[in-house]
Amino acid sequence: MAASTSLGTISPQALAQLHRSGQGIDLIDVRTPAEFQQVHVEFARNIPLSDLDPAQVVRTRNGSANEPLYVICQAGGRGQQACDRFAKAGFPNVINIEGGTAACETAGLPLVRGKKVMSLERQVRITAGSLVLVGVALGSLVHPYLYGLSAFIGAGLVFAGVTDTCGMGMMLAKMPWNTRTAPSTSSPSATTDSAPKCAA
Repeated sequence: MAASTSLGTISPQALAQLHRSGQGIDLIDVRTPAEFQQVHVEFARNIPLSDLDPAQVVRTRNGSANEPLYVICQAGGRGQQACDRFAKAGFPNVINIEGGTAACETAGLPLVRGKKVMSLERQVRITAGSLVLVGVALGSLVHPYLYGLSAFIGAGLVFAGVTDTCGMGMMLAKMPWNTRTAPSTSSPSATTDSAPKCAA
């Protein structure tokens, strides 16, 4: 099975194959509880990236500490950040799911769907765009120095792209609408998909 992974990643198709074979898979979803509530892989458990404590996760794995730990997010970026945290903490046997939950929708993995919410990535784009517009408006109407707000946001986006970390995303992840506890997958309002659905 190790042949299906490369540099700490595995494709959703290979993960689906492992699941169909009956192999136990310890999968953590590092998205916000609100994103997890909207849709998640059926056998995933939610530990938001903002709350991730690698040592605590490893201690509570119920005897499976020597088995690979799989990590998933929305599209792969936060999952890679989580893998990096585990590696720095001395736990290298962690595997990121390529393409995240979005890719799993087309790979045949069973999904649980709940209430639709706005993804963290969309929240970042809306917030950053709004702040740039506000900066331009204030610079034009109040004082040219206020164009600096737009420049600051632009610099932050460049930094996020270069370092693959997003301070704005981390702040938004802690907002009340993103931190409400995800309901149990046995909730009547949640539905399970056993077949893939088209991803936007």
